[in-house]
Parts: sequence; C-alpha cells; structure tokens
Amino acid sequence: MDLETRGELHPVYHGPPVPLPEMAPGWAGWHAEAEGEGAETPHPRLRVHRGFRSRVLPDRRDLIVYVPPGYDEHPGRQYPVLYLNDGQNLFDGRTSFIKGRTWEVREAADAAIEAGEVEPLVIVGIYNTGDRRLAEYTHERDWQMGGGEADAYGQLLTRELMPWIGEHYRVKAGREFTGLGGSSLGGLVSLYLGLKYGETIGRLGVFSPSVWWNHKSILGVLGQIAPKIEPKPRMWLSIGDQEGRIALKDTELLAARLREYGWVDDATLRYERVRGGRHDETSWASRVRPMLRFLFPRSVE
Repeated sequence: MDLETRGELHPVYHGPPVPLPEMAPGWAGWHAEAEGEGAETPHPRLRVHRGFRSRVLPDRRDLIVYVPPGYDEHPGRQYPVLYLNDGQNLFDGRTSFIKGRTWEVREAADAAIEAGEVEPLVIVGIYNTGDRRLAEYTHERDWQMGGGEADAYGQLLTRELMPWIGEHYRVKAGREFTGLGGSSLGGLVSLYLGLKYGETIGRLGVFSPSVWWNHKSILGVLGQIAPKIEPKPRMWLSIGDQEGRIALKDTELLAARLREYGWVDDATLRYERVRGGRHDETSWASRVRPMLRFLFPRSVE
C-alpha cells in the first residue's frame, strides 16, 4: 500500500511549530485531565481516555491504555511502560486505519507475558490526529510536504503525557522502564525522539521507519546525537522484504549506521528483515511479540 493511500501524505498545517508556552494561572501542571474513560473497548483491560489536551499542540487526542493480567489484583505493583504511536491501529478494529485489522497488541502482550517471555507492562496507545499526523511525526520540514513538528510532539510526550500517565497508572519511572515505538512515520518519530530524549526513553520499537523523509535527514540527526548518548537505548528495528527496494536499502543503511555509532547486535540492537513482511497492520502485528521479547524481557528472579 502506498504512502498516500495510507494517509502519510495528507495536507498539513504549514505554519511554524507551536512554541511551548509559559505556565498560566490555574493550569494543572504541564497537562490537564483527559475527558474520562467513557468508551466501550474490546477488552476489560483496555481503557480509553478521550480528548487529552496539550498546551504544546492544538489538537486533542484520544489515548487507549492496556494494563497487563493481574494489574487490578496487585495494587502495590509498578510496571514498565511502552508508548506506541498511531494508537487507533493497535487494539480496536473499529478505530483502525483498515477496519478490522489491528496490531493485535493486547493479544501479543498477553501471550508473551503468560508464557514468561516478557515483563508485565503497561502499553499506552497515542491516537494520531488525522491530517496533522505527518506534521507531528516528522522532525524537519520538507519543502514540498511541510511537517517538522516532532519537537513539539516530543514536548507533549515527555512534559505532558508521561506525567499524566504516571499520575493515573502505576508505571515505573526511569529510562530503563520507558519505551516508545511506532511504524512508518510513527517509527521515524520514535527513533528521533528516542535519540533526543535518551535520558528519558531507554527502549525503542522502530517498525518500517520512513527513513526517506526529507532526503534521509534522520541519518544526519543520528550522526549528531548518537555519539553523545550513553548508554545506548535498546532498539528493535524491523523492515519487511516486501516493503520495497528503497525502504529495504534505507533501513539496512540505518542499521549499519547504528552499529557504527555503538549499538551492538543482540545487546542494544535487534535488526530483523522480515520475510514476506509488508507495510501494513497485519505485518506489524506479527512483529509485536518479538519486539516485546527484546525490549522488555522477563527478568530472572
């Protein structure tokens, strides 16, 4: 499926990124309450929060939160947390880009946890905002397509959403317990923000990243930031061999650059070229469990 069909190239806002404003009297920290959970979900351990508000970006966005088996039965336990972009595609076929097809994240997480492969964790799906998805998921402005608001999206994530999740869910603090992931442009922004906020985000799930954006400028960003990051964030990177020759070549190049800058295979980097993998939700669904196994392996007690 091409990028335009998937909604990667919708018209976007072409103004400058919205600056982070000063605190206003009466504002509850850097974030405000979401509008409540009142939405039906396909499973009792999925919780939807409507209309999360930001002072950094103009649009409200919904959240869908997965809690692991036993979460309610063990109120004293805290959990690692993984934030995933394009939240409407992760759990609920009624909201996904292609109706009925999701990443099946709950099913994969439940199976991996119950098999003892993965630490029980909280997973936060952040809905994209439709026409402004391209703008928020790109780190630099392209002269033809616009974009370039990923810095503002990163402020929303780290200064607004993460504190809100920390107040409403029992998640562990610290980079070693915090992950970020996504696919396509969502993979690109996950990589970019993982580099920029290396002191906050320690685990990255990068599916089929749009390395091509703005003449592969993410590789230049990597070269500037990566040498300064220690320890390296643990990264799971994948591409399907049916996603196109250019996408394959770009992702192979990204993997090679990561190794040059200090990522080590099977220690801080897992790169998978997925046989038969395509650029769609069905293919990404097949990669969720391997990603979780690498980023959040069950600790030996």
